[in-house]
Amino acid sequence: MAAPKTKPPAKKAYALRLDPAVHAAVERLAGAELRSANAQIEVLLREALKARGIEPGHTKPARRGRPPKDSG
Repeated sequence: MAAPKTKPPAKKAYALRLDPAVHAAVERLAGAELRSANAQIEVLLREALKARGIEPGHTKPARRGRPPKDSG
């Protein structure tokens, strides 16, 4: 019996309004780096957060049920 496949965490959808000139610049940069505009925006946000000392990690879903028993 094969192990069940786990789904990667879903991306958060977010409507974003941009100045047309900013969007055009993002699209040009994305094209130069072979990314979609959406992926390029995520890269730019991650770089900006890192520059401010914030390292976004992958969030784990909240655990449900009883907490594990203490071993001790």
